[in-house]
Amino acid sequence: MTDATADAAEEVKKPSKMPLILGLVAALVGGGGGFYATFSGMILGSESPEAVVEDMSGPLPDVAFVPVDPIIVSLGSPAAGRHLQFRAQLEVPTRHAEDVQVLLPRVVDVLNGYLRALEPRDVESASALTRLRAQMLRRVQIVAGADRVRDLLIMEFVVN
Repeated sequence: MTDATADAAEEVKKPSKMPLILGLVAALVGGGGGFYATFSGMILGSESPEAVVEDMSGPLPDVAFVPVDPIIVSLGSPAAGRHLQFRAQLEVPTRHAEDVQVLLPRVVDVLNGYLRALEPRDVESASALTRLRAQMLRRVQIVAGADRVRDLLIMEFVVN
């Protein structure tokens, strides 16, 4: 090598890593500050827990709960031996509690039919219970009337 090429090779320097380090530090500080601001309620204006408790101290809503008879169904093929044990209550306005109680045999029938059609894969995902609950509530509301049943509360959902 000539002296000119050796001097040129020595002059080439690696780029500085200081901007990368400063950018990383700024991102961490910004992320931490954003988390704190959101968590503490400074952003998105969440109310203090005391205010929420005060709002809940009023009179209870006009609601009654009608228990649904427990249902046990087999999942998949009978040879698999897997069963679903299900128990629920229906949230209804107090004035409709007796009407819904009279319709309970139809409610149990529609729930039994729906649960028997389930496959094991239908109950294994993390979001399965929410999806199944919505499906069952819709079926119950069709049988009893949407204005008579507000919600379906799952008390027991055991797969064994």
